[in-house]
Amino acid sequence: MSEKVRSMFADIAGDYDRVNTVLSFGVHHAWRSKTIAESKAKAGDRVLDCATGTGDLAIEFKKAVGKEGYVLGTDFCAPMIEPAPAKAAKKGLEIDFEVADAMNLPYENDSFDIASISFGIRNVDDPIIALQEMARVVKPGGRVVVLEFGQPKGLLKFPYEMYSQHIMPAVGGLLSGNREAYTYLPRTSATFPAGKNFLKLMEQSESFSEYHDVKLTGGIAYVYVGLVQ
Repeated sequence: MSEKVRSMFADIAGDYDRVNTVLSFGVHHAWRSKTIAESKAKAGDRVLDCATGTGDLAIEFKKAVGKEGYVLGTDFCAPMIEPAPAKAAKKGLEIDFEVADAMNLPYENDSFDIASISFGIRNVDDPIIALQEMARVVKPGGRVVVLEFGQPKGLLKFPYEMYSQHIMPAVGGLLSGNREAYTYLPRTSATFPAGKNFLKLMEQSESFSEYHDVKLTGGIAYVYVGLVQ
């Protein structure tokens, strides 16, 4: 992982939740719910949430798998996960959090039923390696689930580009004090493979027996699901 990216996330960690809610108008909550649904998480499942950040997706997974299930949230940036244990505890949920790199997961093969990553895979140095690592730690027949930004087409294309290229950096910079971070994030979203192009990365990983994508909000985001072979 790039030290520059790690440093950037460390700098905005304290404002991350608040800025995300403002910039997404709260729609990211619905995207997480769709991710949980597509994962088919059920009571008793073991889940690994990579790039967990402040723990929002891990918390939703814990609600889905219940007390008999297990959720581990990891992130390569320690300051990002500092608020996560308290957030989970406030909701009465027991979730473990650890610092770990999605490209080099320190867990045994076939340890989980589901591995997920939300808005993080575009920040790893090699997405294919991250996909392979997540698939490695998931049991055969389990799922790897990826939530990531896309590039909407049609009527949404121009307004979304204007918003992400100009408004997001200005508002994100104002709220967090780090305009560079909120310039970097939409820039990487605009260039990262989305839709069928991301499915090609899943194919190249040679880790899945089948895979598909689900378009969200006209292609502003996607959920990708791979069935581990």
